[in-house]
Amino acid sequence: MTDQLPIILGVTGASGAVYTVRLLEVLLAVGRDVHLAVSPSGAAVVKQELGFDLDLNKLTAADLSPERTPLLADRAEIADPADKPGVLHYHHYQDFMAPIASGSFLSGGMAICPTSGTTLSAIAAGAAGNLIQRAAEVQLKEHRKLVLVPREAPISLTHIDNMRKATEAGAVVLPAAPGWYHGVETMADLVDFVVARICDQLGVRNALIKRWGEE
Repeated sequence: MTDQLPIILGVTGASGAVYTVRLLEVLLAVGRDVHLAVSPSGAAVVKQELGFDLDLNKLTAADLSPERTPLLADRAEIADPADKPGVLHYHHYQDFMAPIASGSFLSGGMAICPTSGTTLSAIAAGAAGNLIQRAAEVQLKEHRKLVLVPREAPISLTHIDNMRKATEAGAVVLPAAPGWYHGVETMADLVDFVVARICDQLGVRNALIKRWGEE
């Protein structure tokens, strides 16, 4: 059943907006509906790293299209795309009446990609200040998959402690640290490594990378 449920995607103010764009593309292409929320800091990072503005009052899949992202120009084809692509549902980061704020809304899991230190701290402390943090709390209390994708180096003791607390609460901490063993030829290959690992954790089948031991 979970492979038919929608995925929740939160975008916060850490570096790594290119991972967001590719992850959203993959999820929709394989037929998963996505419920998306973007923080103001997340939008600021998209502007700084990818060069385009996001209107947080109204956002569509086209606004985060990989066609707008030169780093993804050489991305691999998505194996076995769905006959019917998934649908994007956008929620304002301050809308606590959104369905993803409630445990009665069934999801197939949530990824926060990327995850800022502030968001990590709020999740570790159980102190939600926006819809993304609230949705993450819901995933934990309902014992559903929550994947946190920090991209920070070096990592402070505070961040390490917050990662530990989040992990103990049930989250999966998946740093945006791409591997190099899968035949890297382009920057997009490095992006796909991280996106593939996120999809694996969410139970989303993919063939974005050559896996260890494959011919």
